[in-house]
Amino acid sequence: MFKKLFMNKVWTVSALFTVSLALYGIDFSIFGNLREISASFLGNLAFLPIYIIVVTLLFERVLRERERQSVMRKLNMVIGVFFSEFGNRLLKELSEHVVGSGELKSRLRMTGSWTKQDFDEALEYLRRSNVRISIDSDSLPGLKQFMVGKRSFLLSLLENQNLLEHENFTDLLWAAFHIVEELGARESFDRLPPSDKEHINGDIKRVFGHLIREWVLYMQHLKEDYPYLFSLAVRLNPMIDSPDPVVYQD
Repeated sequence: MFKKLFMNKVWTVSALFTVSLALYGIDFSIFGNLREISASFLGNLAFLPIYIIVVTLLFERVLRERERQSVMRKLNMVIGVFFSEFGNRLLKELSEHVVGSGELKSRLRMTGSWTKQDFDEALEYLRRSNVRISIDSDSLPGLKQFMVGKRSFLLSLLENQNLLEHENFTDLLWAAFHIVEELGARESFDRLPPSDKEHINGDIKRVFGHLIREWVLYMQHLKEDYPYLFSLAVRLNPMIDSPDPVVYQD
């Protein structure tokens, strides 16, 4: 196999060299000016290193961009699985414990007509707002059961080397896994001291902040690249009190 590829390259180089000699021969036979041909050849030869540098840099840049786009497509597929299997439900459950969640939900009530400006404004709102979480002890057992049940799923995502290149999403995974460990370490949530409740709420606030931002970015990705998936995601928006996948005629 290697020998065949090597011979193909030899034949290609030989053919191109022969074509070049033939063209110079035609030039000489028509115009008969050897000095001008020599000067033209040397000029082209002198420019060749610059040409190689320019072509190599451009080619390398194109390859890097194509590779980046390919990696991002794969990452977004994994991120989509994350939200389908885990993120959307967690987002819905945690949003119920956001203090003053009405404004947050109204700001993120997406429609099919959302534009880039709408997504930018939503992200800016999240950046400026100081979301506060207040989850009582009665809600923690259910949250623990759900999140601990997804421990293996989160671990499988953390083992994805490509996903670890996405720094912000990796922060979300670590924050979520930390909550799993915190909740799993407590056998009971009865009679928790206020300091421990505050600690848990702080951890939940951290994961919610990462989660809501990555969700908006993922929804923007769907709107731009996969509008048919965005349509379903809008109908199943976890920020809606009663999401419904059914399409109704206007």
